Amino acid sequence: MLGHVGLNVPDLGAAKAYYDHFIPLLGFEEFFTAEDEFAFRPAGGKPGTYLFFYPATELGDYSRNRGGLQHLAFSVKNRSAVREVHSAVLEVGSEVLHPPQDFPQYPPPYFATFWLDPFGFMLEAVCHYDRE
Repeated sequence: MLGHVGLNVPDLGAAKAYYDHFIPLLGFEEFFTAEDEFAFRPAGGKPGTYLFFYPATELGDYSRNRGGLQHLAFSVKNRSAVREVHSAVLEVGSEVLHPPQDFPQYPPPYFATFWLDPFGFMLEAVCHYDRE
């Protein structure tokens, strides 16, 4: 299991405001916030990967098509949670790449939505169950 993932962002304050909006829907809670970083952990003491955010120190645009991070997928407990995350994503005006749907090209069941955060990171909420 991964212990944590660190992401550099060009605007730490904007990233905090953005992720605070829907991160609880993805099963995470605030771990800590400092002037030069913040982090989330799996909610309720559950095991899992922590997410750390740091200020980028070099200029340049991120691209998921270059070497490096392609996307982050968050597993959620049911299909309703995928739809709820999708609604929260729309509330903040993020670009949706794929609305909630089944993806038959992946091992079933695979129900997910994909979107871009303000910095171009592709994010996914996925449910691997048939339950609502």
